[in-house]
Amino acid sequence: MRTRRLPAAAVLGLAAVAALTGCRTSPSVAAYVGDEQVTAVELQAAVDERLADPAIAEAAAGSETDFTRQVLSLLLREEVYTAAAQRYGVEVTDAEVSAFVDRSLAGQDAADLFAQAAAQGFSRDDVLESARQQLLRRELAESAGEAGALDEAALRARYEEVRGDLEQVELGYLVVPDQPTADGVVDELTADPAAYPAVAARFPGQNTLPAVAPVALADVPAPLAGGVTTAAPGTAFTVTVPQVTGVVVVYVGQRSTPAFEEVRTQLEDEAATGVEEAGAALVDEVRTDLDITVNPRYGALEDDVVREADGGVVDLLDDAAATGTTGTGSGG
Repeated sequence: MRTRRLPAAAVLGLAAVAALTGCRTSPSVAAYVGDEQVTAVELQAAVDERLADPAIAEAAAGSETDFTRQVLSLLLREEVYTAAAQRYGVEVTDAEVSAFVDRSLAGQDAADLFAQAAAQGFSRDDVLESARQQLLRRELAESAGEAGALDEAALRARYEEVRGDLEQVELGYLVVPDQPTADGVVDELTADPAAYPAVAARFPGQNTLPAVAPVALADVPAPLAGGVTTAAPGTAFTVTVPQVTGVVVVYVGQRSTPAFEEVRTQLEDEAATGVEEAGAALVDEVRTDLDITVNPRYGALEDDVVREADGGVVDLLDDAAATGTTGTGSGG
């Protein structure tokens, strides 16, 4: 395991929504969920609420029927998770969801995430509900005694296993025109490491770091790795890199390993994958017991995938934060 940003979408992915077919129908009911109903009026209101966002309206334009299926599927999934939470006596608060989203974004702008979701037809509330469901899967697994990987002892044991991979180094690098200039910069930085920002400002460019920053040793660029590994703290060295015009000056500062508490969240997220799978299995059991029935006017549900009446597949929930990154949380 290395110190790294967790892709927001790994933690906030909106996975394919599941629902089961059945035989109950009524013109005024969009779906039956156990003893509950999602009425056609409620469904239309949920659709209209989302379409009030111009970005979502643009995403749904020309695919209104598919968008209605998408919204219905979201509503059904929310009902299933609510029922699962009630059955097992677990709860995830709004504050916990907010903290989880902030942690997953790792400093990225939440507005960007919600904008990306809207471009896929998902509202801000849809994203937050997906995060809530991810946390609920963890809580459900814990309630069933399946969350041992997340307990204190297990997390500390994992920390000891990976602490070598977590080592960081303070690193700076900049590109100068020629070797004589590079040698002068090396002497300057070795004499006064604090001068790095001022020195870097004299050589701006896409291959210049404006300030020294902590970097996991495993993430040091390959052309610099050998020199960084052998350099003494507080020194600099030079290297030429193919396809980089000029000479690269590399400053190496102090090395450190993050304390357990600094990486606890990352360790928890790593361990959570298996835990969430256990929670998802419990959600599946609840879903089966609810005997969800969708009105055929909205299409057919088969193998947890919504299909059009002519047999065409409609993949309801692509990744809301579509970055080509994951989903750690498929779901339940």
